[in-house]
Amino acid sequence: MMKILHVIDSLAVGGAEKLVLDTLPLYNSVDGVTADVALLDASESIFLKKLKTQNCCRIYELSSGNLYNPMLIFKLVPIIRKYDIIHVHLFPAQYFAVIANLFSWKKIIFTEHNSFNRRMDNPFFKLLEKMIYKLYNKIICISPEVKEVMKNGLKINENKLITIENGININDVKNAGVSFRKEFGYTEEDVIIIMVAKFRQQKDHETLVKSIAQLPDKYKLLLVGDGKKERYDEIINLVEKLKIKDRTIFTGERGDVFSLYKMANIAVLSSNWEGFGLVAAEAMASGTPLIASNVPGLSEVVSGGGILFEKGNVDDLTQKISELTDDNVLYNETSRKGQKKAQKYDISRLVEQTLLLYRSLK
Repeated sequence: MMKILHVIDSLAVGGAEKLVLDTLPLYNSVDGVTADVALLDASESIFLKKLKTQNCCRIYELSSGNLYNPMLIFKLVPIIRKYDIIHVHLFPAQYFAVIANLFSWKKIIFTEHNSFNRRMDNPFFKLLEKMIYKLYNKIICISPEVKEVMKNGLKINENKLITIENGININDVKNAGVSFRKEFGYTEEDVIIIMVAKFRQQKDHETLVKSIAQLPDKYKLLLVGDGKKERYDEIINLVEKLKIKDRTIFTGERGDVFSLYKMANIAVLSSNWEGFGLVAAEAMASGTPLIASNVPGLSEVVSGGGILFEKGNVDDLTQKISELTDDNVLYNETSRKGQKKAQKYDISRLVEQTLLLYRSLK
């Protein structure tokens, strides 16, 4: 029996969180494997509710809304001792779990989900990052671009790095129904532009909002994501300033993202940086044409399946939205290519490769 513990900040809606949610049932369906999860912050969320209803694993709820409390390290210690391999995601779990593991010395893995974080710009934290990464047995990079950052930017030993690209559950996307436009007040004539992303520094909602303001009134904006942290108020203020409040809907967290994609005409992922861009793959799998920022990590996922625009260039994004809307041939071709490209990221490949890594360490 191989016992795996995933440690993550929370199961708030996000790419890393979605990956943990989707893979835990799959790991536990494999003979001889037990996979559980420890949440630093077990505040109520759509993803946490869904995982509980599946009843596939044990969930350790270390706190509720107390994510950065270093005392969580001591809560992790006795939990870690029960497992063979510890698999960590995100910061501050990245620091807390590896420090807790110093009391047990289990095999420990970290999945790096981003090609950039603000700690890398601070000399002190950059040095600290290098020290923390050295305590991990292996670092999973979710794209070749992330691996390059680890190797060249932080000088991590290449022997510690392994690239396992993110994955999506293609069957879940295929089986999802289509949301009804009338529930949102939309008509068949409306052109719905959807972006699924948390309101955080990593995401570039501003460029999309400004682009919608340049487009005719038939273009509507659907913003899906956690709206209570970091930059939500800034985006609301910008929407009001540009006088497109009546054309913009903030949905908050949703559990029916695939159905919303299928209802929309165009999906956009406007980002300042990405490690991979899980929602980009999900959008393409849904058959909705995708336009995304041309940034490392994300560009690799989208290239050949969607359309890329220059990061932060409002006019470029506006033009590409207009072209997709006006050209049926381009629209249908982008939809077809996106679905084909998304097949590359079926989650079964990720699970298989990760299990091979676990077994090599055990």
